[in-house]
Amino acid sequence: MKTLLTASLLLSIVLINTQPIATPVPLISAQGLITPYQTVEVAASVDGIIESIAVERGDSIAKGQVLANLESSVEKAAYDLAMARTEFNGELRTRRASLAFAETSLKQDEILYKKGIISVQDIEKSRTQKELAAAELLQAEENQRLAQLNLEQARATLDLRTIRSTIDGIVVERLLSPGELVTRQSEKKILKLAQISPLLVELILPVQQFGQIKVGDKATVFPEAPVGGQYTAQVTVVDRLVDAASGTFGVRLEIPNPGNQLPAGLKCRITLVP
Repeated sequence: MKTLLTASLLLSIVLINTQPIATPVPLISAQGLITPYQTVEVAASVDGIIESIAVERGDSIAKGQVLANLESSVEKAAYDLAMARTEFNGELRTRRASLAFAETSLKQDEILYKKGIISVQDIEKSRTQKELAAAELLQAEENQRLAQLNLEQARATLDLRTIRSTIDGIVVERLLSPGELVTRQSEKKILKLAQISPLLVELILPVQQFGQIKVGDKATVFPEAPVGGQYTAQVTVVDRLVDAASGTFGVRLEIPNPGNQLPAGLKCRITLVP
């Protein structure tokens, strides 16, 4: 019995020692930088004097929101004049009435002509008057259409004096003030904006890790103190061009940032299981 127990114990030790050892999962760890999704330097598409700026540094902005206005008294006057011209319907009404009268006269003259009361010259004169009235009405309608097009042009010109945001984000910096001149050739812009939802993480990795990361891979991002915490990101770009001088390549990740809670510009550490 003692011999049997000893044999069983030895067999158990052998079986335990021969169990396969789990291979550790490779883990990529690197330092990165959290950056805005995009930055926009707001400029004017026309020359003018800044009349007002509606936002300040640090303000949250929405796409389409008015950021600034240029002085536009001349453009507003042109718009009001164009609007007034579209509302002038006197000529159009006159031409319509003239055409209606000419059509009625022609019908009456046709009856008289069939009865032999008026001559061929009279009926032809009535027909010519009707055609002239129709041509004058057509010209009046074309003038009305041109007035409408002039109104649309004046509205578009006036709209160029209002500068709107093209992104949802924040105001990073205000570069000019009311009263300053802006031109299309000027290098100095009015405002600098940044979209920080989502955010991007830029990494530089050694070429030895090329091919280990692919678009769609998940990663964990650990922002530096005092923000801290951890966030889930996804690889969106893996550069296909290696920098031969440094032996590195770039990787970009995207982090959701609802409510703009996480600031841009932070250093961070990322871990990724390829």
